[in-house]
Amino acid sequence: MDRIKDEVLKAERLTEADGHYFFGYYDTPAWSGNDRYHLCHRVAFCDRLPRAEDRAELGCIDVQNNRFTVIGETTAWNFQQGSMLQWHPAYPENTVIYNARNGSAYEGVVLNLTTGKSHSLEKPVANVDPTGRYGVSINFPRMYDFRPGYGYAGEADPFASVHHPSDDGIYLIDLLSGTSRLTISLQQIWAFTKAYFQGEDRKILINHITFNADGSRLVALVRCFPEEGKLWKTAVVTMNIDGTDLFLLADYGYASHYHWRDREHLAIHAGELATHPEGEQLYVWKDKTREVMTIDKSFFLKDGHCSYSPDRRFMLYDSYPDADSYRNLYMYNFQTRKGMKLASYYSLPELDGDNRCDLHPRWNREGSLISFDSTHEGQRHVYQMDLRGLRL
Repeated sequence: MDRIKDEVLKAERLTEADGHYFFGYYDTPAWSGNDRYHLCHRVAFCDRLPRAEDRAELGCIDVQNNRFTVIGETTAWNFQQGSMLQWHPAYPENTVIYNARNGSAYEGVVLNLTTGKSHSLEKPVANVDPTGRYGVSINFPRMYDFRPGYGYAGEADPFASVHHPSDDGIYLIDLLSGTSRLTISLQQIWAFTKAYFQGEDRKILINHITFNADGSRLVALVRCFPEEGKLWKTAVVTMNIDGTDLFLLADYGYASHYHWRDREHLAIHAGELATHPEGEQLYVWKDKTREVMTIDKSFFLKDGHCSYSPDRRFMLYDSYPDADSYRNLYMYNFQTRKGMKLASYYSLPELDGDNRCDLHPRWNREGSLISFDSTHEGQRHVYQMDLRGLRL
């Protein structure tokens, strides 16, 4: 069986066959500041969700010789976003950030790979400010109850019975001191968005949250827990990093993967007919307005993990499995308004649901290489593709 189809550029496997390797999400910096090292996780299994005692080795790959070096381990991880392992934006040559468990609680860790010294953050990180000053944290046990593939096993949500607690929500973390503070509560977010439900009370959480391109504002996907006969829905809100100046970009409906283009605009696959007459499409939204435009309806046909190239000239995109269990990898040129399929990779059909292996394609710093995770060789592995020969 041919497990690679439509290959325009050949991909190189960066990882060995001594375990299952993956990085995780598509919008987190996997490449070091000089593009020499690529971070990843190594685990012993891939056919089930991780349990509280399951460990993941953290390491970096020297892409000059594909040598994997272990830099730590954690029991706070999942297959979709790993341990939030990433390079520190202020020190991208030698310092990483990841989540770990301290006793029964989760925390963030900042580790200097040169000195071996580390310090703890009071809360686990959900996203990091691109200037390197702050991180944000959300309730990972609540996330586990909602979508286990994005939370961590091993800690119970103390607010599980509260639909929108006033003492839980979004935390701002000082990455230098490690201290954190609650900037906006789920109760405040509920009060801001509850009109949609017309008096019905729903349990909510923050599913995804990301700083904009200059670290001045945040976007958050607020989702309600599913109930019998009722699916979960998504509201998209933005705010200053201190929780002020809330804006409702989209009321509860459908909204999925997104990526900031700059400090004001983000690409997002979303669409409710009431506010977006084009339906479910890849849009560009302008923060604090209702300005919206589609990118290219003829090319972006379904939801995918979208990310702008460092120079914003291109977009990486992927797909969920088609009928033949192939995931597609795409690239789009904004200047020529043309896109192409780079390759299609077989995806093990038994890895479904929250332990699936999405491609999650990621740019290097220069924009000359991409990396992605895949199971087309029968294990989870990390691959890189050199784009310098591409004509698009």
